[in-house]
Amino acid sequence: MKMLIGAMTLALCGLASAQVTPPDVARHQQQELKRGDPPRWSQPDRTQAAQLATLRKEINAALREALETCKQQGAGANSACVKEAHQIARNDLSNQREINLASRDLSKTYETSGK
Repeated sequence: MKMLIGAMTLALCGLASAQVTPPDVARHQQQELKRGDPPRWSQPDRTQAAQLATLRKEINAALREALETCKQQGAGANSACVKEAHQIARNDLSNQREINLASRDLSKTYETSGK
């Protein structure tokens, strides 16, 4: 009996976790993909304030990704991983002007846009 209940529970969990995209949402997604990237995504930040704002967004996104990776490592390594991720983000935020200058210098040296 317990095996039957366990099997039924497992099957229900599998059904509950399956995601089905509604047809109207799927059509909208396909239309968006056909249009391609918005032009603003390929326009460089012209001012230093805009460049620093973008850099802050990138640092925070990297922190979120690192924290997600820490969650997947399990409870034992989680604490040290989280501390390290936050420390790296703090260091990057405190050095964002230097990082921004270095990235601008690299983009001039290694042009990858094909223009």
